[in-house]
Amino acid sequence: MAKDTNDNKHMGSSLDSFLEEEGVLGETQAQAIKEVIAWQLGEAMKERKISKSRLALMMHTSRTQVNRILDPNDGNVTLDTLQRAAAIIGRRVQFELV
Repeated sequence: MAKDTNDNKHMGSSLDSFLEEEGVLGETQAQAIKEVIAWQLGEAMKERKISKSRLALMMHTSRTQVNRILDPNDGNVTLDTLQRAAAIIGRRVQFELV
C-alpha cells in the first residue's frame, strides 16, 4: 500500500516554515546573510582588482581582519567594519526589516 503523502507534516510547507518548526530559522538566515555579504565583497574586490592586502591597507587594518570580513563563519565582524569595507570598494551595506 502506498504511503499517504498527507502523513508528512512538512510536505507542502515552505523552507522557512520548516526551519522555524525546527527552531533554526534565525540562525540559518543570519548565516545566509553573512555568506552573501562575504561573497559580494569578494566579487566586488575581483571586479575592482583589489587584493586583500590592498583592502587592508585602504581600511587601515590588517590582512587578518580582511580575512575575517570575507569569512562568513566568523561571528566577530561588526556592521561598521562591513560598511567601511563596502565603501572602499564602491558599495554600501543595506539592511532592512521586512
